[in-house]
Amino acid sequence: MKSRSKSGFTLVEILIVVVILGILAAIVIPQFSEASTEARQSSVSSNLQMLRSQIELYKIQHGDAIPAMADLEDALTTKTNFAGAAYTEAMETAGDPSFGPYMQKFPDNAVTSFSTLEATTGVPAAADTTKGWFYDVSNGMIYAANDPSL
Repeated sequence: MKSRSKSGFTLVEILIVVVILGILAAIVIPQFSEASTEARQSSVSSNLQMLRSQIELYKIQHGDAIPAMADLEDALTTKTNFAGAAYTEAMETAGDPSFGPYMQKFPDNAVTSFSTLEATTGVPAAADTTKGWFYDVSNGMIYAANDPSL
């Protein structure tokens, strides 16, 4: 009689490999979610810095005037004249200089997923995840709604 050699893995060996893979997944997956949170927070910081620099550029070009709360998004995403009014073809014909646009579109807050603005005076007291940004109408500063300390 010839003896047959066995080939392949036993059920126990396969179960051991599956358990090891499960343990490795349990260790690695939380690190990915933490990296995702850090990436969103970094995006908010970057957008906040960009918004602040564009508001500052607006102030420089418009005689130290800050954009009004109601017009902030339009003021930064469209052409304006020195007075801050939307730039028209008639103004161009008259030789009135135009400024902007300072950005293509107003950014979303990556943590809250909103681009909405809330008017405030001073630094907001608490985070708000139902808004995108807080805009201080007294001095033109903008803050992230999810973390006003930024």
